Amino acid sequence: MINSASTQAGQPYLKVLTEDQIFEIKRAAFDIMYSVGFKVLHAGARNMLKKAGAVVEGELVRVPEYIVKQCLVTAPNGFTLYDRLGNRALEVEGRKSYYGTSTGSPRTKDALTGEIHPTTVKDIGIGALVADACENIDWVMPMGSSQDVPSIVSDLYDFEAVVTNTIKPVVFLGYSGRGTQLVFEMAAEIAGGMDKLRQKPFLAVYPEPISPLVQPDETIDRIFAAADNFIPQVPGPAVQMGATGPVTMAGVITMITAESLMCLVLAQLRQPGCPVCLSGNVQILNLSSGIFGVGYPEMSLGICAQAEVAQSFELPTWGYAGCSDSKVLDAQAGLESGFSIITQALAGLNLIHDVGYLDQAMVCSTAQLVLGNEAIGMARKFMKGIRIDEESIARQVIEDIGPGGHYLAHKHTLDHCREAVWGSKLLAREPYELWKEKGEKDMAERIQERLADILENHKVAALEEKVLNKIIAIREAGVKELTSKQ
Repeated sequence: MINSASTQAGQPYLKVLTEDQIFEIKRAAFDIMYSVGFKVLHAGARNMLKKAGAVVEGELVRVPEYIVKQCLVTAPNGFTLYDRLGNRALEVEGRKSYYGTSTGSPRTKDALTGEIHPTTVKDIGIGALVADACENIDWVMPMGSSQDVPSIVSDLYDFEAVVTNTIKPVVFLGYSGRGTQLVFEMAAEIAGGMDKLRQKPFLAVYPEPISPLVQPDETIDRIFAAADNFIPQVPGPAVQMGATGPVTMAGVITMITAESLMCLVLAQLRQPGCPVCLSGNVQILNLSSGIFGVGYPEMSLGICAQAEVAQSFELPTWGYAGCSDSKVLDAQAGLESGFSIITQALAGLNLIHDVGYLDQAMVCSTAQLVLGNEAIGMARKFMKGIRIDEESIARQVIEDIGPGGHYLAHKHTLDHCREAVWGSKLLAREPYELWKEKGEKDMAERIQERLADILENHKVAALEEKVLNKIIAIREAGVKELTSKQ
């Protein structure tokens, strides 16, 4: 048979901006980089930028468009992250979406008791273990920022806690250039050397400048450390509507684009060809209350639009989903987190973080992470779209059964039934009477049971003892070095 049709799987798709709107945002961002400029607090970076052709006036640096475009040429269009066993895990490119945990919050909702308390190193390890057990969580950030160790070295403790409790790729927050380099040294021990880590990186760094338009010393040191070692980096300018950026969404997206391009320029001038996302965070400030929030639909709208600008440069993107302003695991937590998860999948964002936030990003919750894991599974089933071919249209099957028959016993049903409908591990889909017999448990109770099971039974491949001892030695030496400077 000659088949003139094509086999297709139509994938759902979301587009926020027109090509003309993307053009206007990019033009405005290029203009801001030169006409307004940046406050660059790193003397070495200012010298590097001046040598490249930027206009330097004290700490103010104006970057001409031609420099930015030269750096865009050398920036790779994507990169691959591996797991710590050396297996290919995430191809960060195009419209491939991967979900990761929340991070950086000072408080944690205890995985077993539900009590909210200051985040500890132990909590970081528990968060990584739960993330490792969640099949739809693709990569891990430290779920919080440890409050029981000195802040200048919490990145060292947090990375150790994460990497010993998951094999999944890690994105971490460094708190200094030296701390970031020490984390790379720890990771190199696992990978078998810095060259092997560069070849198969299982971690990325997340440097954050200060909006509006400020590049601090320590942020640039982290950008440089990643660039020098060709470790992927995800710059995270966070522009808050009406506070650290314009109150209009277009203005926020324009500022994020300018600030993220500046991070890319710093990285590419330092080390051409190093992997960098064109990324940032749209942050919503409720001007009537003065309170920041992570559950607003405008957050996802802005993030999706910013990603379209990054995609127009063919650069990897950064999302912000699976989080809620709710204080507990309730309907609001499900509604807000599920909305952001599906919309950002539709927009084709690459690395989508912050699954697990509660309470305006002040609390990391493993229970919320497990809820987000279910929502991601649902979203991924939806994103597979509908396959159209001879087998799926099933003309012959329909003819076989004919009017008035049923399909339960047909081989076609047996062949396809397992993947036809998404099966949830947590949603209540049994008859009411059976649900009552099982104890009338709501979603929060079922999630707590799932957490207890993970903590009791989930096992992660352990690091070799000699590797673990080297990591501990690097951490201890780093703690002594960094705390002595305070």
